[in-house]
Amino acid sequence: MNAFTLVFVALCLFALAYRFYGLFIARRVLRLNPDRPTPAVAMADGVDYVKTDRFVLFGHHFAAIAAAGPLLGPVLAAQYGYLPGALWILIGCVLAGAVHDMVVLFCSVRHKGRGLARIARLEIGSTAGGAASVAVLFILVLTLAGLSLAVVGAMHDSPWGTFTVAATIPIALLMGLYLHVWRRGDVRGASLLGAALLFLTILAGPFVAENPDLAKWFTFSRKELSIFIPAYGLVASILPVWLLLCPRDYLSTYLKIGTIGLLALGILWVRPDLSMPALTPFIHGGGPIIPGAVYPFVFITIACGALSGFHAIIGTGTTPKMIGSERDILFVGYGAMLVEGLVAIMALIAACVLVPADYFAINAAPEVFARMGLSTVNLDGLSRAVGENIQGRTGGAVSLAVGMAHIFSALPYMKGLTAYWYHFAIMFEAVFILTAVDTGTRVGRFFVQEMLARVWPRFGREKWWPGIAISGSLFTLAWGYLVYTGDIGTIWPLFGMSNQLLAACGLIIATTMLIRLDRAGYAWMTAVPGIFMAVTTMIAGYQGIMGNYLPKGRYLLATLGVTVMVLMAVVMVMAVRRWRELLRRQPRMVDEYGDTLRAVVPE
Repeated sequence: MNAFTLVFVALCLFALAYRFYGLFIARRVLRLNPDRPTPAVAMADGVDYVKTDRFVLFGHHFAAIAAAGPLLGPVLAAQYGYLPGALWILIGCVLAGAVHDMVVLFCSVRHKGRGLARIARLEIGSTAGGAASVAVLFILVLTLAGLSLAVVGAMHDSPWGTFTVAATIPIALLMGLYLHVWRRGDVRGASLLGAALLFLTILAGPFVAENPDLAKWFTFSRKELSIFIPAYGLVASILPVWLLLCPRDYLSTYLKIGTIGLLALGILWVRPDLSMPALTPFIHGGGPIIPGAVYPFVFITIACGALSGFHAIIGTGTTPKMIGSERDILFVGYGAMLVEGLVAIMALIAACVLVPADYFAINAAPEVFARMGLSTVNLDGLSRAVGENIQGRTGGAVSLAVGMAHIFSALPYMKGLTAYWYHFAIMFEAVFILTAVDTGTRVGRFFVQEMLARVWPRFGREKWWPGIAISGSLFTLAWGYLVYTGDIGTIWPLFGMSNQLLAACGLIIATTMLIRLDRAGYAWMTAVPGIFMAVTTMIAGYQGIMGNYLPKGRYLLATLGVTVMVLMAVVMVMAVRRWRELLRRQPRMVDEYGDTLRAVVPE
């Protein structure tokens, strides 16, 4: 199959989905009302609740949700061939992922920008809310530690990438000051300023790397980066969103979407064939990268590109506190997820243009690849072209960078620049991931504040700076310790299972709210993908525990896996009981905006 065909199909499908399915949900299911004041307007405080331009907010939201998942997941799932991953990305993104992101964001906007656990407590009950609180906090710690370790792995001893990523911080500060102090509301001017400085930074990257006097200032070891990255996350979680977090994420979006757009143009120009077959023998299990069969593990491996629970954390964290009008929920929630689906398709293509033997040589451990009996084809030439030994570099990041460099270097006047594009791709991946770290840390700080407020109500004050600093520090220390010790790498598969369970949980909670709002006739749009993912992920969790953790004596991981599954099962069982209760009621109440309700809950 030609890569051009897959890109064309994805673009057409996503455009049609936004125009018809997304708009239908916005108008008929959610009934978005631009006359209802959003939390950013009604609760504006200049720190967390800040009305934000829809394009700037789109950039922030997309940058926050688009972390390692849409890049690495499809690369790893290429083990099964290009077809299973492509189908799950295309179908899952339209019918599950984008719907999930949009309705969860809607639920949070209607609940004063509160987190997913708080929404579960109000819509389902205190038991479900308590279980969701513990599970979400646990998953968020795992997520940020895992994402940060991916950044550490990509940036350590790499002055070029470190310089470029670090430069986005002062550029973002300048944009924030320009947009909110010097030229208030001038989004176009701030965009031009940020884009120009980012372009100059990218051009300066190779010069910094080749100059020893400059390179030493941007060359850090793993341990040093393991301290700097949590420190950055803590600062970003405390400063006002308009000063650092939002403009930096908006700035990073230029790089993200620009690179993906360039990759799409490269594919359209080069029109490479997909060397990976549609299906491989590993769909039945026993693969060198993912040990399980295509069902259920393709749905777990490809998370953010099709459906992700981490998006629920962002969609009930920073984003709903900055939505200026309910009408923007479609653009930000549904639209950003479709763009991420396109990113996942590009990542899948970048992996599948490699010769299968070369792909497996990069992504499988050397001893595992030796047992496969395959002979590499272009691996030595690729290693020389990028200037590094790429065999046995598991995890997906290197093979993705090699695939992207392979496509870029085939463009006119780009021959001989493979090494440049390879290092650019590594930097691009680091920026992709790091923008989720700052937002995730802020959301985690919200969770800790809410939990501490039950013990000491003063922590519930959004502007009480000691509470903000203490909550942010406690949460950052939790995931920062895991980054520094590096132990999180052994439980990354557990995050994949937990993440998808959280996505199913988000859809189930949203279904509950739709039924309460007397929209039970449309509740299947969230209930069907939610129940499907709940069953699929429970099967994957059971197989992972019984077939991987327990036989290898990893009892701690098995215990953690069972704990997450039980917590999520509690939320879902309580939700179904709530459904039955609500469906027995007649919609007799009408709110101030004319909407009928089956029950009233505090916002």
